[in-house]
Amino acid sequence: MDYDYNSEYNDEDDYDEIKRIVPDTSAIIEGNVEKIINEKGLNYPEIIIPEAVIAELEHQANNQRPTGIRGLENIKKLQDLAEIGKLSIRITGRRPTKFEKDNAKLGEIDGLIRDVAKDELALLLTSDKIQAKTAEAQGIPTIYYAQEYKGAIDLKIAKFFDEDTMSVHLKENVVPMAKKGKPGHIELVKLADEKFTYKQLELIAEEILEKERYDPKTYLEVDRQGAIVVQSRDLRISIARPPFSEGLEITAVRPVAEVSLDDYHLSSQLIERLTNSARGILISGSPGAGKSTFAQAIAKFYDEDLNKVVKTMESPRDLQVGDTITQYAPLEGDMDNTADILLLVRPDFTIYDELRKNHDFKIFADMRLAGVGMIGVVHATRPIDAIQRIASRVDLGTIPSIV
Repeated sequence: MDYDYNSEYNDEDDYDEIKRIVPDTSAIIEGNVEKIINEKGLNYPEIIIPEAVIAELEHQANNQRPTGIRGLENIKKLQDLAEIGKLSIRITGRRPTKFEKDNAKLGEIDGLIRDVAKDELALLLTSDKIQAKTAEAQGIPTIYYAQEYKGAIDLKIAKFFDEDTMSVHLKENVVPMAKKGKPGHIELVKLADEKFTYKQLELIAEEILEKERYDPKTYLEVDRQGAIVVQSRDLRISIARPPFSEGLEITAVRPVAEVSLDDYHLSSQLIERLTNSARGILISGSPGAGKSTFAQAIAKFYDEDLNKVVKTMESPRDLQVGDTITQYAPLEGDMDNTADILLLVRPDFTIYDELRKNHDFKIFADMRLAGVGMIGVVHATRPIDAIQRIASRVDLGTIPSIV
């Protein structure tokens, strides 16, 4: 028995058969249990909540994720409905082990939830398409309630930006600040006299993470204890919390200049070298000097003017490039895996943004020695400093073959 809540084939009589419902984490977060009870008039159903759902929501709430807090609040609402006799509620199953928690993204916790649905001979309610398909394959009666797409959300933090704003810096008990200007000519200015409170910043952070759930152009780049990085279209947003930082802080960075290689007025000799012979390039500069902007211009030059296949390796993926250039993140958390895929894709040039650790320089060197044209972005104020950074990490004899 498979119910697709958004399907034109739904049979209203099917809802009369529902006696036991096992909601998974996504269904609890979306509030789908209460929706179906109210909209379909279910008569005193039994809601069976797996301990695995409670554990997952608790973990999210402990990491200050609004989805976890909302999910726990929705379970409290179900408890309130049980008190007035609209449903019965029961929590059962076992809490996930450390192995299952560590492999939650591989479906371990979803498997525990399906086990509860099978053991209880209940219907599984989910807003996770993969969970629904897997449950169907196991013969578990399933209702798939698709997540509602809320459309583009205009973030509050975006309102602090104008055409000259490079970054916005918000912190609790501090007035909002912004860096304005162009690369090389930047000043820090105060945006308002009133200090931000923790509650105000928390609402902004919740809105950012909410957009990540619905907007296909907004994605989570880093999710660690106390630190989250979200790329939302052209905004790179970092959220820092205790214990990582001593207070709640939100920083949003946006490119302020979109330029072509012609705007740099490069010499004809350098253009000729970029066109015909340069296969290993290091772009160096201090933070905010315009390294990424120049990398974007080179990518556009190779892609549009020379008709080359160009890819990028980024973490986070914040280069503003055309749709023909694919941006790759660390595959399974490791750029080494990304490099393996790129060698199969066979790009003409790859932009590596940015080279920080020994591992990054090793991958850059390996791909360059494999014959891929590489453009690396590195923090260094002088050309000799950039060379020294790579020279200390590779065999000296290979440097001419790398850059």
